[in-house]
Amino acid sequence: MNFINDIKLAFNKANIVEKIIYINVFLFLLTAIFSTFFIEYFTLPTTFDEFKSKPWTLISYAFIHQRIFHVLSNLLVLYYIGNLFLNFHTQKQFLNFYFLGIIIGGLTFIGYYYLTNKTGTSLGGASAAISTIFIAIATKTPRYALRLRFIGSVELWVLASIWVSLSVLQLANPNNGGAIAHLGGALFGFIYASQLSKGNDIGIGFERFWDSLVNYFTPKKRSPLKT
Repeated sequence: MNFINDIKLAFNKANIVEKIIYINVFLFLLTAIFSTFFIEYFTLPTTFDEFKSKPWTLISYAFIHQRIFHVLSNLLVLYYIGNLFLNFHTQKQFLNFYFLGIIIGGLTFIGYYYLTNKTGTSLGGASAAISTIFIAIATKTPRYALRLRFIGSVELWVLASIWVSLSVLQLANPNNGGAIAHLGGALFGFIYASQLSKGNDIGIGFERFWDSLVNYFTPKKRSPLKT
């Protein structure tokens, strides 16, 4: 029980980036155990008809990773880039970028297969959301330099360009729906960050929806009876 309590304590102390990482690790372990169930019911399907019967997959797909390298690489990038993002934005803004990136990436994925009538495998993983965060912070501070071991200082716009280029190269793969989703998230991150720098928060509606949802499920404190 002490181990579980330690995990709860670490989760409660974590910032929003670290909490999402904890959730992803937990769901990865469940996916490894119940792979058939999680892949069938929580990854994003390629056909619109199947999506209509499982609309929750537009969000849930981003928390399903099937391979250890996939989850480790995604969460490692998210840890560094996400915490850098929090140096310039609030945790609520991070949630806006992250979850809207999930939604836009998912819609891009479904739209691609709907328009092309191609066949492919269902989508899983947080890459679209991470692409949104990565490109957004690179748009905000392109000349910010990260010091990488064995390489030295590399400016953020260079790393972001490499990240996007990897997705562009994956377009040559017959099963390229994932790359399409990544690029959709990256483009949205650029647009959102560019508008935010002009004082136009295009995610404010989503933030208000998120706040109202949290308030709805938050137990209301009863005021003491006064006579």
